[in-house]
Amino acid sequence: MLALTTLVLAGAAQAAMIQAVISPNALVVHADGKDRLHTIAGKPVLYCGLDAFLGWSARLVGALIEPGAEEGPVVQLGGKAVPIAVLLAREGWLRPPILTEAAQEALAERRGGWGCAPKTEPFSQMGQRVDPKITAGIAMNESAYRGRPWPWTLNVAGRGMFFATREEAYAAVNRLLASQRCDFDVGLMQVNWCYHGKRFSSPWEALAPATNIRVAEDILAENLRRSGSPMKAVAWYHSANPERGGPYFARFMNHVAQFR
Repeated sequence: MLALTTLVLAGAAQAAMIQAVISPNALVVHADGKDRLHTIAGKPVLYCGLDAFLGWSARLVGALIEPGAEEGPVVQLGGKAVPIAVLLAREGWLRPPILTEAAQEALAERRGGWGCAPKTEPFSQMGQRVDPKITAGIAMNESAYRGRPWPWTLNVAGRGMFFATREEAYAAVNRLLASQRCDFDVGLMQVNWCYHGKRFSSPWEALAPATNIRVAEDILAENLRRSGSPMKAVAWYHSANPERGGPYFARFMNHVAQFR
C-alpha cells in the first residue's frame, strides 16, 4: 500500500529514489525499504496526452530525491539539483498554483504539454479581463512565428526580430535603449516602447508574458473607452488610421475564425 511521503523524505535514513512517475503531480518514491506516494501541488498539463508526459518523465525514474526548502523536494538530475515542482513547471507539464515567470515562459513557448493546447490557452491562463480569443487574435497579428505567437519578439522600425530566449530579447532591448531608441515593439503583444514603455517597471518585465498581455488589455480597454467600438478598439491597437487599422482588423478576424 502506498502512503503520502512528504514526511518520509525528511526523515529517511537512506537516500530516497523516484521509483515511478504516475502523473505530473504524483510520484512513487522509494525510501527506507518502502514505496510511498508523493504529490505535487498544481494542475497536470496533459494536452498532448499522458503517454507523451510519461515518455518525457522516464528520465526521472531512478533519480535521487531529497527534502528541499520553500520550493519542495529536490531531484538530482544530470548532476544538478532542481526542485521537482520547478522542473515540471519549467518543462511545461505542471501548471503551478501561482503562475511563476518560469511557468509563464513554458506556457508562452508551448513547452511540454502546452504544445498541444489551443492557441488561446496562454491568453486564457495569463489574461485577466479580455476574451482570450481577442488577445490571441491580436498576438497572431503581432508576434506570430511558425504559426504561433512568440514571446521573445521585437519589431524595430518595422523589422521583425525573433529570439530563441528571453535573455537574448532582453539584451537586444538594452542595446536599443543604449542607442537612445524607442521605436520598437516588444513581447507577445508587441507593445510599443515609445508610447507605452512607462507602463513597465523594466525591459525585463516588459518581456514577461503575463505582464505583456495585461498591458495590452489595458490599451484595449482605453481604446474601447475612447472609441465606443470593440472593432475600433482592436483596429486602433495597430493604428487609428482606417487605411491601416482596417486591414489589421480583417487579419485579426481571420485568426479568430480559426480558433477552436
